[in-house]
Amino acid sequence: MARREPDTSAEDRAMLADVIDRNIATMLRLREETARRRTLQAQMADGITWFSGKMMFVYLHVVWFGAWILINAGLLPPFKPFDPYPYGLLTMVVSLEAIFLSTFVLISQNRISEEADRRADLDLHIGLLTEHEVTRVLQMLDAVHSKLGIAAEGDSELAQLEMETRPEDVLAEIHRLQHAVRRHSYRHTVKGP
Repeated sequence: MARREPDTSAEDRAMLADVIDRNIATMLRLREETARRRTLQAQMADGITWFSGKMMFVYLHVVWFGAWILINAGLLPPFKPFDPYPYGLLTMVVSLEAIFLSTFVLISQNRISEEADRRADLDLHIGLLTEHEVTRVLQMLDAVHSKLGIAAEGDSELAQLEMETRPEDVLAEIHRLQHAVRRHSYRHTVKGP
């Protein structure tokens, strides 16, 4: 049986598309503004991190190390060995490169983490606002329900949904449950199965 598409008018689809287009444009604009605010050092760190994460970086190192070893093993006659086995100079250069590369990666990760924290804060704010709005709509719907004299069937879940959710209470409950799980896991580990 063919799946039936919901009945939506062309106007509804156009309005939805406008909302989606506007949200995408806003998201792209915010990303561009964030990218423009990056310092030169952050841009350099991101560029180096980006390049070091490409296969071209690996290929260049294979060629570099291969040439270094061939030259210093005396296998490329026009070049004179300058770093005999065990290639101490190569080891030092590679160690310095690793130090700088790891620093650039950490700089980029820190920036990305800060951006993720800002987005998470925004998501939390929007989620809390949405929760508040839905709670108010449920309360208003319940008031309309009462005003019209429609008997409610004592739905305890609905009554719970009509209560304001406080983020600090939710976090406290999450913390309590995590602590209980850790305590249970510790007891299970100490006592054995």
